[in-house]
Amino acid sequence: MRLAIVVQRYGADISGGAELHARYIAEHLARHAEVEVLTTCARDYVSWRNEFAPGVDQVHGIPVHRFAVVRERNEIDFGRRSAHVFDHPHSLAEELAWLDSEGPACPDLIKQLEAWRTRFDFVLLFSARYYHAYYGARAVPERAVLIPTAEREASLGLSMFGPIFRGVRAIMYNSPEERTLLNGLAANEHVPGVVVGVGSEIPDRVEPERARQKFSLRKPFVIYVGRIDVNKGCGELFDSFARYLKTSRRPVDLVLIGTPAMPIPDHRSIRHLGYVSDQDKFDAIAAASVLVMPSYYESLSMVALEAWALGRPVLANAHCDVLLGQCLRSNAGLYYENAHEFAGALHRLLEDERLSRRLGENGREYYRRHYTWPVIEEKYLDMFARLSSQPPTHVMEPLPGFLARRARTARPAAAAINAVPAGAIVPARRAESHAAPVRRARGEHR
Repeated sequence: MRLAIVVQRYGADISGGAELHARYIAEHLARHAEVEVLTTCARDYVSWRNEFAPGVDQVHGIPVHRFAVVRERNEIDFGRRSAHVFDHPHSLAEELAWLDSEGPACPDLIKQLEAWRTRFDFVLLFSARYYHAYYGARAVPERAVLIPTAEREASLGLSMFGPIFRGVRAIMYNSPEERTLLNGLAANEHVPGVVVGVGSEIPDRVEPERARQKFSLRKPFVIYVGRIDVNKGCGELFDSFARYLKTSRRPVDLVLIGTPAMPIPDHRSIRHLGYVSDQDKFDAIAAASVLVMPSYYESLSMVALEAWALGRPVLANAHCDVLLGQCLRSNAGLYYENAHEFAGALHRLLEDERLSRRLGENGREYYRRHYTWPVIEEKYLDMFARLSSQPPTHVMEPLPGFLARRARTARPAAAAINAVPAGAIVPARRAESHAAPVRRARGEHR
């Protein structure tokens, strides 16, 4: 079996969520099939500037075909187009122009994929909202397996994506919430799909004490791992943590690992470790009392799964359906909707060692059952076997003609998203047992 992985950026040192997800899947499926990667020459996800050389190289033994991006992103143009298609009636042509402006526009990659349409049994397309996934799905729909990595944000409501979600050969979802969202947007229940997510490269041994000594972490601490960005909820995290410290006499630090895209408060209890090695990251997570996830938008939080694999509880933003659902299904985390509830839940986790330990144990078991690599690999291989044994029962809808593409009949993308019901997905038989500790935690400090 021959597989292509198509993703916006790719490299051993590129740690973005979807890009790391793609690399992990490529490397693990390479144990079962011949795998090649098609990607751009970009390293930076904001500018899409060409930094890698075009051509073929190897990353951890896998051939990587790189193609030049035709233009860097113009932030002003992209922002203007986004505001228009998200908030106003518009045309399909304007959506396609938005996609080109978002980038990374890479027509040579799509031409190569079309030329190689019989080279691969299946083409795995990562990140639905980008140029390569949209045009890649239209280039080889009968072989296209989409990994949407879709968050509940406005771009998914663009009308251009509905035919893609209905027309690809199969979809590998990150979470039940992602699947429900795309079903609600595109009525694509007929497309073969499975919730699979992704594993992580958890080391065989972690040394929390080593992290404490290396980084002088003398007090108990809460840890955040990821891009330090307003869009990841970090501004609210800083405010909520500072408010908690004013009402608590318990000594605790907030430790940050990741690249800052916003100012970090100058506070004696907020520690930024910067970029660290994977081993340092895992050691630090294992040493933490709690991992906090303040993001409003996730398709699947890899770092939450890593914390659970290491037996640590998670404190998550309840406004993110995916994080809320993961906490409830695993019974391995608490959640909050505002600064008051953040303080109550954090206080409970720090004070009640028995509860924290039980949540961590639940998380470790949840990861073992759903996210270890044998489980992930088997889901992919089962889907490939299913698709190989069954002919397609649907086709990709063609693009409308010249005039139809220019008719301003598409509703605002944000309105389309808002019309789809929100909420976490929890099996009814388990909802009560999962919700109980959360209700208690949210009652603290009231």
